[in-house]
Amino acid sequence: MFDNIELRLSIVDPVFSVIEMIGLVFLLMLVSEAAWDVFSGYRKSLKETGTNIFISIVNSLLERLAFGAIFVVGIFASERLAVANLPLSWWSWLIAVLLADLTYYWMHRCEHRVRLLWTYHSVHHSSPEFNFSTALRLAWIEALFTWIFFVPMVVIGFDPAQVIGALAVVIAYQSWIHTEKIGKVRVLDAVLNTPSNHRVHHGRNRIYLDKNFGGILIIWDKVFGTYAPETEEVLFGITKPVGSSNPFVINFSETVLLLRDVFRSGSLKSRLGKIFMPPGWTNDAKPGVKTSSEDR
Repeated sequence: MFDNIELRLSIVDPVFSVIEMIGLVFLLMLVSEAAWDVFSGYRKSLKETGTNIFISIVNSLLERLAFGAIFVVGIFASERLAVANLPLSWWSWLIAVLLADLTYYWMHRCEHRVRLLWTYHSVHHSSPEFNFSTALRLAWIEALFTWIFFVPMVVIGFDPAQVIGALAVVIAYQSWIHTEKIGKVRVLDAVLNTPSNHRVHHGRNRIYLDKNFGGILIIWDKVFGTYAPETEEVLFGITKPVGSSNPFVINFSETVLLLRDVFRSGSLKSRLGKIFMPPGWTNDAKPGVKTSSEDR
């Protein structure tokens, strides 16, 4: 099962080579945007940008030292459950990216609607600013959870290395959409996750909460009823701001709040609800009344 993992991962070397080049271009875009914002007075400080970069550096170290291995081993371990063995071809790559994008949509939606998952995903949403550096603001423990969502792709027959490569494509695509510099592009907005569509997703406006979960395609949101167009000025961040630029506070404040609520809950039902129900859930909610995301 674990034989030649390194050799099999070499399958996606061309994919990662392209992504590395995209990464260099993105880095140039990030630096250029930050310099322009400071020069033009749009941003008074680069404090949030510095925080995002620090979080990203720690993330990269963790992925190379531990968490990345957990993700890879988890994906390859699920291969024993595979019911088929799809060939590596252009059509299987196309389907793999499409399914990885659909899987990402549901994973992303769960990260907003299950409080345990929101504790780490909230890191990405916690900045009151929205720029290219926001794409780097990802939780340090994210890789411990995300691999689980992609196990079904391995089970139905996709090579684990191909699954990892397809997910990398979905994530890499999203680097350019974290910006206010690009307005609406109506033709693209209708099909793809664009800066306009993704600004909505990062908004704490009531009409924007829990909308536009798509990775590459925004079509998933239209199919599953979670799409919202950008119709009013977006207020970025989360409804209950962290109030700190300390990377450790940003990464673990929601976890601390969750643990506090769990220990303060009296019954087992209430404790489980605090963990697995949406952010803002309370045991006092009336039957049939949807929990408001504004309470998170």
